[in-house]
Amino acid sequence: MKKEQKYDFRTRMHEHHLKYCRRSDVAPGAGEVEITSQWQILFTGSHFLEERAAFDLKRFLSSAMGVTLEGKGEKKIIISSGNDFSAPPGAFFKVAADTIEIRGVNPRGALYGVIHLEDLMGFREAPFLQEGSFEYTPLTRMRSTHSGSGLDDFSDAQLDAILHAGFTAIDLFVSGTDETTQGHTDIAALIDRAEQFGLDVVIYNYQTCYVHPDDEDAEKAFDSVFGELFRRYPKAAAIHLCGESLEFPSKDATTIKKSEVEEGSEGLQSTLQPTGYYPNSDYPAYLEKLSNAIHKAAPGAEVIFNTYNWGWAPLEARKKFLEEMPESVSLQVTYDIFKKNDSHGLKRPLMDYSIFAMEPGEYFDSEVKAAAAAGIKNIRVTSNLAGTTWDFGCVPFAPVPFRWAKRMEILREYLLKYDVNSFYDSHHFGWFPNVCNDLAKAYFSNTPPADAAEFLRRIAVRDYGEKAADNVVETWRIWSSAMDHYVGSNEDQYGPWRVGPAYPFVFHVSITRTMDDKIVKFPFTANAYKCSCMVKPMYTPFENDAQSPGPLRYKVETEELESMMEMWGRGVELLEKTLPLADGGKRSDLERLLGIGKFCYNAIRTTLGSKRWRMANLRLQCCCEREGMEKILDELETLLEAEKANVLATFPLVEADSRLGWEPRMDYVCDDAHLNWKLRQLAIAAEEMKAYRAMIRL
Repeated sequence: MKKEQKYDFRTRMHEHHLKYCRRSDVAPGAGEVEITSQWQILFTGSHFLEERAAFDLKRFLSSAMGVTLEGKGEKKIIISSGNDFSAPPGAFFKVAADTIEIRGVNPRGALYGVIHLEDLMGFREAPFLQEGSFEYTPLTRMRSTHSGSGLDDFSDAQLDAILHAGFTAIDLFVSGTDETTQGHTDIAALIDRAEQFGLDVVIYNYQTCYVHPDDEDAEKAFDSVFGELFRRYPKAAAIHLCGESLEFPSKDATTIKKSEVEEGSEGLQSTLQPTGYYPNSDYPAYLEKLSNAIHKAAPGAEVIFNTYNWGWAPLEARKKFLEEMPESVSLQVTYDIFKKNDSHGLKRPLMDYSIFAMEPGEYFDSEVKAAAAAGIKNIRVTSNLAGTTWDFGCVPFAPVPFRWAKRMEILREYLLKYDVNSFYDSHHFGWFPNVCNDLAKAYFSNTPPADAAEFLRRIAVRDYGEKAADNVVETWRIWSSAMDHYVGSNEDQYGPWRVGPAYPFVFHVSITRTMDDKIVKFPFTANAYKCSCMVKPMYTPFENDAQSPGPLRYKVETEELESMMEMWGRGVELLEKTLPLADGGKRSDLERLLGIGKFCYNAIRTTLGSKRWRMANLRLQCCCEREGMEKILDELETLLEAEKANVLATFPLVEADSRLGWEPRMDYVCDDAHLNWKLRQLAIAAEEMKAYRAMIRL
């Protein structure tokens, strides 16, 4: 494939209409209506979203289907909308030989309805629609995402791509008046621009209000921060709050300031829980004062609180918080975090976002059911259904769609039974066009897929061609099954899983004349946002009192990763054999899917090598005889050479696809520059081992 320049992926993700192409060898089937140049598009109202819908459909027909509409055709596509803003933004369709009617329940429904028709023609690979009447109704109240082109980067092209991917809102990190992660930003203007694309804006709160709700000046303090925020941005749809960015001076004896937990008093760490990380008794009162300030300025704004930070806490403590949570505040719960995984006689719960969890974790299930019992409705879920988690932290998406489909099937049940109807579909790792977009549109509509495999095959036919489709689906099945052998620990997700083969192999022995600590700093670019805490270069267990210790886990995890790597490799081999079967114009997309698969395979090798490297280093430092130490050094040298080969095999992957090795907040972490840094780091480790061998022989 042609070598890409940095950020070329942005152009690809914004040319969403070009992912479809018309097949020249198909003709309308029985009962199908063909849209030709003899048609014209009309919209009956004056709403700007109807106008956008008409423009979008005309652009789609021209760029994807090769049909140019001059506006003079005898046959008509009529776009209209009602004004029922309390109903989901769905649409009704009537397709006849000379007229196609698209009537949205409201203006957004008209726009979303047009995009649904575009998707239908995309699957058909032709401007053909089945004659008859039908409807499209999204079941979710909101599906939001952070930007996929850069942290808080929302150009018109990005907003347009987000709309077509099926999201209905964007999430924006806000740290002050017109302040985001990108510095000064005209937030009001962004809210207005998003509205032009039928998108809401959710403010993800980075502001603090360090005051207790009982303080005399509490209302004034809340108003000066959160009331003022919504006086500035009254059209913002919601604000997203979570404990880790909303600390306050709690009077609950079980909690203490986070800084005192981390740094301690007189250098001694506290064993109490940091405020914001436990459902302390005065948190409901704090949230009530905060929401009152917001609703005084913007009565219609939704105030959302995410209990993510204390999902580990006992159920009784969490239930008490839910029972006392203000009615003016919506609940957000995370699907996968803290999910238990007891195997091989060990406890290995999920520590962060991961698609290992197809079924929800105990925290999510218990929290949702407790919320329902407490009468809480319209629950929001951290779902990550945009297709990315921290399993492979710098790839466009985790290519395991059978797992994503299963998660969607289950969440659909929670939606229908417990009113879990608002989805936070990505954290700051954003989104990228992928199979999950199609899956989520279908599963959270009135016409869900009857069979995941069959629906995935339709996607594979559209994207890669009929001859390649079966092998692509089988590859997806193999990769999805391979994830059964992976459970991400904190050291993995803050290490080799997050940055792939760029993760360093640090020789643990400290050979020094200065007695300084041995520190390796992972090199972030100038575009990275506050990332010093996001990658821990010295691979070591981050222990947790709900998790078996690293020395017990690593033998099992090494064996599991070997199984995972073998399975993943089989999928890579199958996809390599499939390349010649791809339709000519679709081969480049299949090559990129193969590149993602190979990058993931190399990341598995780095993670497996990191565990072996860690254990060998520990054995080296505990060994008490020269011959044994030299044998361990031989083992370390073999691991180092294998990892060097792994790094070299990654260069062509990141050069061919500029999205590989990049993440919106961290920017590039596994590009050619970081891989070269890794090679230099390995060379230094090799020199240190050579010196240590000489020391052993003294």
